[in-house]
Amino acid sequence: MSDGIQAEPFEASASPTARIDSPSVNDLANLRQDLLDLFCKLAYRTGDFVLSSGARSSYYINGKQVTLHPQGARAIAQILLSLLPADTQAVAGLTLGADPIVAAVSVISALENRPMPGGIPALIVRKEAKGHGTQAYIEGPLLPNGSAVVVLEDVVTTGQSALKAVERLRTAGYSVDHIIALVDRQQGGAELYRDLRLKFKALFSIQEIHARAQALAGKLTKE
Repeated sequence: MSDGIQAEPFEASASPTARIDSPSVNDLANLRQDLLDLFCKLAYRTGDFVLSSGARSSYYINGKQVTLHPQGARAIAQILLSLLPADTQAVAGLTLGADPIVAAVSVISALENRPMPGGIPALIVRKEAKGHGTQAYIEGPLLPNGSAVVVLEDVVTTGQSALKAVERLRTAGYSVDHIIALVDRQQGGAELYRDLRLKFKALFSIQEIHARAQALAGKLTKE
């Protein structure tokens, strides 16, 4: 459905009004450690939980407790920005978990003026088509056909959520070969992506979060 208005293709300004310096390697290492601690303190919980896949779990990671945290969002964006391929033209993800992630990365990309001059836009992929207006699956600036888009995700379990985003973006004409997640629960997602020849990275494995959470709990007990 069309409202008769032709959307203009996205074009970033090459001269952002504000700039921040890109973090050094040491800065990124410190940001990663701080982010790991935020996940353990704010997002990681033990108990009896039912995951979106329907499986039961003795722990749960509510990524939005970190992705919507001001310091968490900035750390996530700066770290992910450093991991994007140089030819990345946009970041995207399936709503709702990826929404704050792609928005933060887009904002920081404008402030750091990379990987493209003026930064890169964010795209949000709907689970169901919009029920009114354009009835679109994808929200965000219109990009040229074949644009390189990287899919971002908060927590990967079976891998189906990010894969749905990949499929929708490819159907829209974009080139999607990379998925980057904040946490890999290591329950089949990485293997699925490998079989489909999708390049996959995660900032943290679930083992690393388990170990750090236990260390922090032990530290509190001693204090």
